Amino acid sequence: MQTDALAVLANSTIADLRDALATIVGTDHVQDDHDALALVSEDIWEKAPHLAALIAAPGSLEELRAVVAAAAEARVAIAPRGAGMSYTGGYLPANDRTLSLDMRRMNRVLRISPEDMVVTVEAGCSWSDLRKALAPHGLRTPFWGPFSGLYSTVGGGLSQQNAMFGAARYGTTSESVVALTIVTGDGRILKTGARGADGNNPFYRHYGPDLAGLFCGDSGTLGVKAEITLRLIRTPAFEDYATFSFKSGAQMLRAMAEISRAELASEMCAFDPGLTKVRLQRQSLLSDVKTLGAVIGKQKNLGKGLLSAAKIAFGGRNFIEDEEYPLHVMTEGRSKEGVAADMAAIRAIATAEDGAEVENTIAKVMRAQPFPEPNSILGPKGEQWGSVHGHASLSAAPAMFEEIEAMFATRKADFEAHGVHYGYLFTSLSTNAITVEPVFYWPDAYRPVHASMIEPAHLARLPRIPPNPEATAVVASARNAVKDIAARYGCAHFQVARTYPYRESRDGASRGLLDAVKAELDPHGILNPGALGFPA
Repeated sequence: MQTDALAVLANSTIADLRDALATIVGTDHVQDDHDALALVSEDIWEKAPHLAALIAAPGSLEELRAVVAAAAEARVAIAPRGAGMSYTGGYLPANDRTLSLDMRRMNRVLRISPEDMVVTVEAGCSWSDLRKALAPHGLRTPFWGPFSGLYSTVGGGLSQQNAMFGAARYGTTSESVVALTIVTGDGRILKTGARGADGNNPFYRHYGPDLAGLFCGDSGTLGVKAEITLRLIRTPAFEDYATFSFKSGAQMLRAMAEISRAELASEMCAFDPGLTKVRLQRQSLLSDVKTLGAVIGKQKNLGKGLLSAAKIAFGGRNFIEDEEYPLHVMTEGRSKEGVAADMAAIRAIATAEDGAEVENTIAKVMRAQPFPEPNSILGPKGEQWGSVHGHASLSAAPAMFEEIEAMFATRKADFEAHGVHYGYLFTSLSTNAITVEPVFYWPDAYRPVHASMIEPAHLARLPRIPPNPEATAVVASARNAVKDIAARYGCAHFQVARTYPYRESRDGASRGLLDAVKAELDPHGILNPGALGFPA
């Protein structure tokens, strides 16, 4: 009898909250139909054991503040969600009384200030849209987006952290942040940084303790990002690309480390032989006219552009030897001579590790078309995709990679029995770290979250694979083993969310500070409970 009464009360509270949210954001921007709730209750890696109760999409700072305040009053958990690219449980509901906060309506570029070299965006703005808005001004942010930047949001990138374009020189998202406007878990507005005479024109990050840093990589547990101000740089006038093939992963990682120490690259990424083959299967470099057109457009004149496209077309897919490790390096600068000098130094470092320069097809395409459609969240034969990673120090990355390889070798029979394939993605982070990221493909049915992101024509060409929980369990076990190795090397992680140990890995004083900040900013514990190791 008491259980029934509590259930009625809970249902009444959700219904009341739905009505209150509709008043705030409009009826069209509140959802409670099962299919929509199911979609936000799974990410690329897993389906949550709980179903979100409601979805609300605020369209402004004031609407966001009112939505959070209403959820706090109803004691309903909040799971902020950007484009939905997480694979670490970053926005999954922790319980059945969770409001999924869809941030994609808050997608405006609010202010571009060439005179102060800052740009302010709403948290739901995509990296692609930001890049387009800045291009006419000849400006860009130092870090300018991940591979998934066509849809991935700036707020999601800051909450989870990400890397790729610009990261080898400038670091990740948080290292380009100037100021933040945050909505706390009880509906207050918090602003960081030096903000000018009127308080609404942020221009510099550091004024006393760095409050902005608290919300970088917080997985949405300390506050909801509303507006983000980023530093600007003038878009470099010159760039160059090169690809080197190495006989071993250790040689390649040593070359990456030395290029990082010398601050020569703007981006570096590498794939092991297996992942290179998958990438080339998935991206139709020879037949995709759009891709070749983008390469032509990147060059200074039509003749050079046609020559670059022709080299890609005639180079085909056989420019890297089987079982070798290709490293793709991009560099940029203010002068042609400076870029040439950096590239010469990069070539010397690669040569010292027995790297052979090969056709730079992939490097050139990455720069020409940085944000492809996210079709890669399924394998080329319809397999599920998942990854795990660790950011290792420059000196430790080769040994960590070899230990992971040795661990995978002990699982070879299990992988083969269940159709599990793996490869690696490697990237660099400023002068300090190398990301070692094993990537898995395995036969299992794709889910609504995959169908919501992949181009329909591409999805239609993929075979439907039946559910295969046994294969997924094999991958889950291997992911956990990689996390254990990363912990032994003292690695850092992006996309911490509910996958990597954070709070429990900190010293006692750090935990005390984190808990005190959480209690102040989220007194009811409703912001993404369970993420970062906070209580669920």
